[in-house]
Amino acid sequence: MDSLRLAQRVNAAVERAGRDPIPITIEINTGDPAKAGLVPDSPELEQLLASAELLPHIRIQGLMTLPPFSEDPEGARPYFRRLRHLKDMIVGRRFSGLEMKVLSMGMSHDFEVAIEEGSTCVRIGTAIFGERN
Repeated sequence: MDSLRLAQRVNAAVERAGRDPIPITIEINTGDPAKAGLVPDSPELEQLLASAELLPHIRIQGLMTLPPFSEDPEGARPYFRRLRHLKDMIVGRRFSGLEMKVLSMGMSHDFEVAIEEGSTCVRIGTAIFGERN
């Protein structure tokens, strides 16, 4: 989820469908202009966090990021660390409607660094299924 507007649309769709609340993570852009996501100090992120309690059909469980690709897994460490610090700051503010238990960061080539930096969810499809064609 990368905007309050999208969160509101998903919340309404889940309500219309009569489904239980769905879990989501907020996509944070930790410093790569080529990637999507909310910037950590942006007013848009603040609005989404403050509105969480008004979105009963989605459950904001945490944050996710995709760092710039680097052949060296250590190149991702500062981005992962930045996301962990942001999560800790958000938790300290005690927003209603946020669980903030998930840090989704790390992929097949850098998941070990991500785990060292606090990741609770890694995406390792390439390591399991191999390279895509």
